[in-house]
Amino acid sequence: MLDSQRMTPPANGLSAHILPTSATMIGVCMTVMSIGHLGPRDDMRLLIDRLLAVDALVFLASALLSFISMRSRRSGARLESWGEMVFIAGLGLLALGAVVLAFALR
Repeated sequence: MLDSQRMTPPANGLSAHILPTSATMIGVCMTVMSIGHLGPRDDMRLLIDRLLAVDALVFLASALLSFISMRSRRSGARLESWGEMVFIAGLGLLALGAVVLAFALR
């Protein structure tokens, strides 16, 4: 259904997968932050909350880049590549948050 007058799909087509997964990962970050509030309030929880809040913003940036890449006529492939790199960075931050959370539990 894509013709030359409308828009062309990104090079890899990963944006269609990155967009919903990034949105899901924002929800994961918010859920972990909420669960963290069940425990005692200390400096480590504040660090984990901030790390997960930044990570949610990283996933939001990934989702936006993926969405814009699907809508862009000229720079779709480049934006998709950036969206993919930002998504991988978000996964790395989430893994770091999981490690910090595991060591913070008593």
